[in-house]
Amino acid sequence: MNFSLLFFLLNLPYWVCLLHPETKKNAGNNYRNSIFCFSFFSFLSMLQLSEMVMAIVVVVLLATTKGVKSRKAREDLDYFEYCAMSCRAHSASLAEFGGVGDGSTSNTKAFQAAINHLSQYQSDGGAQLFVPPGKWLTGSFNLTSHFTLYLHKDAVLLASQESEWPVIEPLPSYGRGRDTDGGRFISLIFGTNLTDVVVTGDNGTIDGQGELWWQKFKKGELKYTRPYLIEIMYSENIQISNLTLINSPSWNVHPVYSSNVLVQGITILAPVTSPNTDGINPDSCTNTKIEDCYIVSGDDCIAVKSGWDQYGIAFGMPTKQLVIRRLTCISPFSAVIALGSEMSGGIQDVRAENILAIDSESGVRIKTAVGRGGFVKDIYVRGVTMKTMKWAFWMTGNYGSHADNGYDPNALPVIQNINYHDMVAENVTMAAKLEGIPGDPFTGICISNVTITLAKKAKKLPWNCTDVAGISSGVVPQACGLLVDQGPSNVAACNFPEESLPIDNVQVQVCSYRRKHL
Repeated sequence: MNFSLLFFLLNLPYWVCLLHPETKKNAGNNYRNSIFCFSFFSFLSMLQLSEMVMAIVVVVLLATTKGVKSRKAREDLDYFEYCAMSCRAHSASLAEFGGVGDGSTSNTKAFQAAINHLSQYQSDGGAQLFVPPGKWLTGSFNLTSHFTLYLHKDAVLLASQESEWPVIEPLPSYGRGRDTDGGRFISLIFGTNLTDVVVTGDNGTIDGQGELWWQKFKKGELKYTRPYLIEIMYSENIQISNLTLINSPSWNVHPVYSSNVLVQGITILAPVTSPNTDGINPDSCTNTKIEDCYIVSGDDCIAVKSGWDQYGIAFGMPTKQLVIRRLTCISPFSAVIALGSEMSGGIQDVRAENILAIDSESGVRIKTAVGRGGFVKDIYVRGVTMKTMKWAFWMTGNYGSHADNGYDPNALPVIQNINYHDMVAENVTMAAKLEGIPGDPFTGICISNVTITLAKKAKKLPWNCTDVAGISSGVVPQACGLLVDQGPSNVAACNFPEESLPIDNVQVQVCSYRRKHL
């Protein structure tokens, strides 16, 4: 079969989706359309494609799907529709506050003036700020409650350099910056103690222009920890959706100390050699959903966190009730989904399914160490397709990097009830590297219905297990002896919870923007 015919057949289900009567019927309900279309990710992942072809198909599908789910056919800049958790009664454009989208004029003051002005409508139906087509250079700006920031598809936020990034205190659950002792540069888009905030668009772009920051990090020239692109703290009812984030100085999306968080339809792109450009890092958050995201990263695509050593233990705020669905990840030097290593406040009840991993170091990784304390438990992962991996599964009990010398060497992490089910992996160097902590084993590990095809130059021993305990069933190649084989009759072990989490009951609605001069 030639490539053209193959590509046509691959895209045929997607076009059937777009032309389906139900899709036409619900043309105004973009959210349902997007879910209907994204269901074909599983179709793509089952095909025996090379990694390059798979990546191309996924990128094309994501790009076209975003156009369907967040735009009405009308291209009028004075009126359009989009989907959000909350709609707004008042509207304004950045251009009304002196914004200039020429790529060189600073818009930091324009953004903050617009948001400060719109904050007066918090108790009057809220407000939305529209960023029109253009290249909008800006430093950091702060969000407000009952507020929507919307980026047009041809809008690009360009992050300015160091002079426009204020320095703030380190996170209390970390005790210091991640790059240096002391403070940290504030994120490009920042908010704290907020309620009901939406950062969305029609696949508009946020460009962190991170090359300068990466070079400073590599050369040891940073005075403070690098900024993130989006960070929202101590907040609730947060939506971040339908955007493309590129070249972040460090982490891309960082909800922290927050609840009811929806991250949806995000594309994140960074050079695979860029340092610490994690995709999405839910940190000490409750009730979070991440779905329909495509990430190419120099670090973990998703890193679940909850504080660092004694600071995280003292702060005591776990990440729990986290859903991850329909994620595509390329991360040659790190994990698709990482739990830790900063997990000292605890991580519990994480559910991940329908994951496609391409050319990544490991599929699911648990990272911890003596001195971390905390726990990682009740983890459920199913429906994962992996292509070209170093490890399918990786657990590390000796992950170093302490905040300082004040950590408690008697603070041992608890790792238990870890469940992996229904997975297929191809071209894998080593099936698993599971290393617990001597005297503090990782327990309750369950792996079932997993088929791993090893690479031609694979390790002689496909499984390396120490200080772990659990069961396995229907695993090829057969799991290590510490994961006791239950036989084919128990292949349904490692069951995924059937009850939904509260975040799944959060509904989005069709909202509209109508330009009004305020």
